[in-house]
Amino acid sequence: MLMQPPQLSKAIFWDTDYDQIDWAHKARYVIERVVMFGTVSDWRAIQQFYGMERIKNELLQSRDLDLKTLHFLSIIFDIPKENFKCYPHLQSPTAH
Repeated sequence: MLMQPPQLSKAIFWDTDYDQIDWAHKARYVIERVVMFGTVSDWRAIQQFYGMERIKNELLQSRDLDLKTLHFLSIIFDIPKENFKCYPHLQSPTAH
């Protein structure tokens, strides 16, 4: 049985044709957009659609999270920030 795609705020996909999103194959993209730009309702919708384990696994592999989102996810999932693939990319360069 196919699940209906989540009903998300279309504004968070401003650069994408919302009706053409492949929800199964583009899960990481969708989840990243929701955690960085979505509403609480969007967050709940992806929880229902993907499940927390899939969300966690996709976000651990993401390289495109901002620092604020990384801190939020670290707390939500009780996982050190260093375990996220994006962490090394967010480190500030050493000042001279």
